[in-house]
Amino acid sequence: METKVNSKAIIVTFMIGAFFAILNETLLNIALTELMNVFNVDAPTVQWLATGFMLVMGVLMPISALLIQWFTTRQMFIGVMSIFLLGTIIAASAINFPMLLTGRMIQAVGTGLLIPVIFNALLLLYRPEVRGKIMGTFGLVIMFAPAIGPTLSGVIVDFLGWRWLFITVIPFAIFSILFAVKYLQNVGEVTRPSVDILSIILSSIGIGGIVYGFSSAGEEGAGFTSARIIMILSISVISIIAFTLRQLKLDEPLLDVRVFKYKSYARGIILFVIVIMAMFASEIVMPMYLQGPLGYSAKVAGLLLLPGALLNGLMSPTMGALFDKYGPRKLIIPGTITLVGVMIFFSNINPSVPMWSFILVYMVLMLSISAIMMPAQTNALNELPKNLYPHGTAIANTLQPIGGALGVSIFVSIMTQSQANYLEGRGAVTAELANKAMTYGVHHAYWFALALGIIAVIIALFVKKAVSPDFDDKETPAESRG
Repeated sequence: METKVNSKAIIVTFMIGAFFAILNETLLNIALTELMNVFNVDAPTVQWLATGFMLVMGVLMPISALLIQWFTTRQMFIGVMSIFLLGTIIAASAINFPMLLTGRMIQAVGTGLLIPVIFNALLLLYRPEVRGKIMGTFGLVIMFAPAIGPTLSGVIVDFLGWRWLFITVIPFAIFSILFAVKYLQNVGEVTRPSVDILSIILSSIGIGGIVYGFSSAGEEGAGFTSARIIMILSISVISIIAFTLRQLKLDEPLLDVRVFKYKSYARGIILFVIVIMAMFASEIVMPMYLQGPLGYSAKVAGLLLLPGALLNGLMSPTMGALFDKYGPRKLIIPGTITLVGVMIFFSNINPSVPMWSFILVYMVLMLSISAIMMPAQTNALNELPKNLYPHGTAIANTLQPIGGALGVSIFVSIMTQSQANYLEGRGAVTAELANKAMTYGVHHAYWFALALGIIAVIIALFVKKAVSPDFDDKETPAESRG
C-alpha cells in the first residue's frame, strides 16, 4: 500500500530551511567593511567570506547528484541543515578571522547541498503541469531572501553588531531541523550508485578553479591578462573536459552530462545562465555606478535597488502560475525582448538620469528576469526522465555560481579596462573625468550584456513546452495524495 505524502508539510519544511540558508548568502556582504576593522584584515582577505562561500557551493553542487541517490530526503535535509547550523554557531562565536571563515565555509556546505535536494524532491512530488506554480513559490524564497539580505544586514549591524547576523539565524535553523524531524517525509528511492573518486577530484578542481578564477579576475587589479588567472582557468578547463569525457564512459556517472541531449533542457539552461550573468553583474555594476557618477551613498544605492529585487521575488509565483497556464514561450520571448530593451538603456546611462527612471528600469530588468529564469529552468527540468532529475538539478545549480562569477568578472573587467583606456593620456584625473570614464566603462560592459540579450532572444524563439516522459494522464499527482 502506498504511503500518503503530505506535500504541503514537505514544501513548508523546505521553504523555512531554504529561506535562512539563502538569506545567509548576502547577509554578510554589507558588513565586510565592519569585519575588516574588527579583525584587522585587508579587503582581499575579508572578501573570502563571499568568494569562499561561492567556491564551496560550486564544488559541492556536482556531488549533490550522488548524495541524493545515496541518502533519503530526510537524511539529506536534516543533515545539511545541521551542518549549516554548526557553521552558523562557529561563525557567531568567532574570536578571530580564521574561525569566522571556517564557520562561513561550513555554512556554505549546508547551503550548497540544500538547494539540489529540494529541487529534486519537488520534481518527484509534483506533476509537470503544476510545477511552474510550485517552483515559482519556491522561487519567491530564492529571490526574496538575498534581496532583503543587505538591507536587513545593515539594520542588524548598526543596532546589534555583526555577531547578530549569525545569532539571529540560529533559532530558525534549529526550528527548521525540528520541523523536518516531525513532518518531513522521504521522496524518491535510494539507489546507492558506485562512487568514482577520480570524477569527484576532477569536478572539484574544474568547478572550484572556474569559480575562483573568474571571481579573482573580477577583483580590482586582477583581470584575465594575469598569468596566475590564465593558469588557474586553463587547469580548470582541462579538468572539466576530462571530467566530461569520463562521465560519458562510466555506467554510473557522478554527473550525467547526457542531460544536454534533451533540447528543451539545453536551451533552458543556456537561458538560465545568461540571465544569471546579467543579474549578478547588474547587482555589482549598478551599485558601483550609483555610488560613483550618480553620487549616492552605499545605503541609498541599496535602497534604490531594493524595489526591483523585491519585485523579482514577489512575481516568481505569478510567473510560475502563468507558466503552467500558457507554457514557456509566452513568458520567455517577451522577457528576453524586454531584457534587450533594458540593456540598451543601461548602455546609454549617464549621470543626468533621474532617480525615478533608474528605479523603474531596474524594476523592469528584474521583472524580465523573473519571466525568464524560473520558467526556463522549470521547462528544462520537465523534459528529463525521473532517473536524471538529480543530475539535471545538480548541473543547473552548479552553473548558477559559475554564471554569477563569470558575469561579474567579465562585466567588471570590461568596465575597468574601458575606464583605463578612456583615462589614458588625459593627464590629471579629476572627479568629473573619473565619472566620465566610469560612464564610458559601464556603457561598454552593457554592450556585452546587450549581445547576451540578443542571443537569449534567438534561443527563446526555439523554446517549446517540454513533455515529461515519465508522467501520463492516468498517474495520480503527489499533491493529491497528501
